[in-house]
Amino acid sequence: MERPELPLPQLHAFVVLAEELHFGRAAARLGVAQPPLSQQIRRLEDRVGHPLFSRGPGRVALTPAGRELLPAALRVLTGLADGLAAARAVGGGRAGRLRIGFSASLALTVLPGLLHTFRERFPAVHLDIREMTTAPQIAALHDGSIDVGLLREPPSDEAELVFATVLREPFVAVLPSAHPLAAQRAVPVAHLAGSPFVLLPRAAGPRLHDQITGLCVASGFTPRIVQHAVEWQTVCALVGAGLGVSLAPASIRRIRLRGVAFRGIEPGTARTRVAVAWRRNDRTPLVANLLAAVNPLDGPSAGDGPLPGFPGTGPPAPD
Repeated sequence: MERPELPLPQLHAFVVLAEELHFGRAAARLGVAQPPLSQQIRRLEDRVGHPLFSRGPGRVALTPAGRELLPAALRVLTGLADGLAAARAVGGGRAGRLRIGFSASLALTVLPGLLHTFRERFPAVHLDIREMTTAPQIAALHDGSIDVGLLREPPSDEAELVFATVLREPFVAVLPSAHPLAAQRAVPVAHLAGSPFVLLPRAAGPRLHDQITGLCVASGFTPRIVQHAVEWQTVCALVGAGLGVSLAPASIRRIRLRGVAFRGIEPGTARTRVAVAWRRNDRTPLVANLLAAVNPLDGPSAGDGPLPGFPGTGPPAPD
């Protein structure tokens, strides 16, 4: 059965008159003359089939039918107002659901500051935060299951995605505390040639994996990888257990594990790039507002070091 169209202007006039119980005051509040108000009420009464107000000299009162209609009319108008406000908030990116992928190590650098800044500006937005390595984030951006990614070493051949640099971070050597090289302040990468390595699998982040192995190759050896781990915290734990050594982004020093030492490397010029990623054709206000909170600095000209204004992205704490 087809539902009748809601007479919203008539309901509005009815509610205002029910609150004022005076045609003159109600008309003034609505910004109309009294005759058009009377016509709106008559039309609504015709729809109902019964009078909604009893009228007498200097007196207006709700009839039983009017008293029955008033709560429903208020619910309709309130629901409509709430719906319009919610639609405006979502349309303007001030509400809704934003899905963000992030590499676990970025919880030690840019992620806390980003979430804090965005939450302060847009408290009504629901943030769906998903921990993912770089390759799964790229796939999730393509299939639409996340809206924005925070990742390391983005690929260079992604025409459908945009990447903007937010941080460039040096590398450190991750060593068992008892390792002879742990006594040095900085470790030449070439001196790791005889040690077994623990690394992230290449599938988790191909460019970062290749960058790390490339540091070794540039120092004259191919790393002997004896164990893979998907998360850097696990890599550090396995190093602490004596399974090998590793090279990792410097922010990993914030992971405090007994039996693990972090040392700078020589040469120390290499940097790992942290970027925010989104779909090129995504014009949604939610994504635009997040990018404004990140204030991304695109391309290698952005320079090294943390993004200004981000809490928690300063240099790593000493051992």
